[in-house]
Amino acid sequence: MRKFTLALSAIGLWLTLGSAVAQASAPSPISGDTEDVKLAGQAPIHWISVAELESTLTERPPMSVGFDIDDTVIFSGPGFWRGKKTWSPDSEEYLQNPAFWEQMNNGGDEFSIPKEVARQLIAMHVKRGDSIYFITGRSPTKTETISKTLQEIFLIPGVNMNPVIFASDKPGHRSKAQWMQAKQIRIFYGVSDYDIASARASEVRPIRILPASYSSTQPPPQAGALGEEVLVNSEY
Repeated sequence: MRKFTLALSAIGLWLTLGSAVAQASAPSPISGDTEDVKLAGQAPIHWISVAELESTLTERPPMSVGFDIDDTVIFSGPGFWRGKKTWSPDSEEYLQNPAFWEQMNNGGDEFSIPKEVARQLIAMHVKRGDSIYFITGRSPTKTETISKTLQEIFLIPGVNMNPVIFASDKPGHRSKAQWMQAKQIRIFYGVSDYDIASARASEVRPIRILPASYSSTQPPPQAGALGEEVLVNSEY
């Protein structure tokens, strides 16, 4: 997928704005540690559970929250694997093929697997009365069924659901950061460094979701690399 390359430009944007961005919606992160982190000589990861996250929102009124799609709320690897096999077995050129995106955005997620962490998060935000946005880096197509698919999978009432936003990197399209600002997103959940950096650049609270170990996004992003909170057990 294109998440790795998009991450580089987003991180650059974030760094130019400064690392001391004010985040009124974010509490002090919860510190954590793992043997892997110690062995790698990295800074401790700021782990947080869904329950702990919910407790930080207790006194806050309903807000707009955003989710990336691929690897964040669904494991869509089978669709991307099929696209690569069909259109460019030896390269990533299929990601530039409109036919692939037309197929993926219109029924290609019938074989995608919902992530349990997404079920928990979305149910929590629905209970709070939050407005839910899905902001994806997928290329836009004339028609799409993924909005309906996500609403059905995660049982999102119409009052909470918004159509999927396609924040393609093509010229003339708004970036994820621009969409977050336009929709007044206060929390954004994503897998990639691009997601985290885009949220920080928009003064949005970023929360990292872990990809499944068999994700097609390789190499996997380094959780906590940008000092963000990371949801425990979110690879499932």
